[in-house]
Amino acid sequence: MEINIRKAEARDMHDVLDLIKELAIFEKEPDAVIISEEDLIRDGFGEQPLFTCFVAEVEGNIHGMALIYFRYSTWKGKTVHLEDLVVRESYRGKGLGSALYSRVIKFASEENVKRTEWVVLNWNKDAADFYRRSGANVMQDWDTVQMDADGMHAYLQNKNML
Repeated sequence: MEINIRKAEARDMHDVLDLIKELAIFEKEPDAVIISEEDLIRDGFGEQPLFTCFVAEVEGNIHGMALIYFRYSTWKGKTVHLEDLVVRESYRGKGLGSALYSRVIKFASEENVKRTEWVVLNWNKDAADFYRRSGANVMQDWDTVQMDADGMHAYLQNKNML
C-alpha cells in the first residue's frame, strides 16, 4: 500500500471534517463538533491561515489528517501545536498515523521551532505509548484547562465586563 502525505487543500476540507467527526466519536464526544466545512476553508485558506493541515492518501482517497498551528511559548519562543491527528478506523495500523506524525515533526523542524506539543487523552494508552516510543515526553504533572464560550460569557458577566 502506497501512502501519500501532502499538504491539504481547500477542496479536502469535506474529508477533513469527516475525520474530525470520526475522531469525536472515538473520543466519546460525538456531538461536540460544531465547526463546518466552510469554517475550515475560511480559517485554513484565507489571507491569514490559522492552521496547516496534512492529509494521508491511499489510492487518491483521504484516510487521515493532522492539523497543526503555531503557538508562542514565553520560555521557548515559536512552537508548533498538533491539534489533531486522526486516521480512519479501517486504516489504523497500516502506517498512515506514523507517516502523518513524521510529517508534522519534519514540518516543525523545518520551521526551526523549539518545541512541538499536543494533548493525548489519558485513556488512549496506545497513542501515549506510541508517543513515548518516538521520544516524546508524555507529561504527568500538567492538566489541560479549557473554558468554552458559555463559560467565558458567564465569567465576563460575573465580572461586569460585558
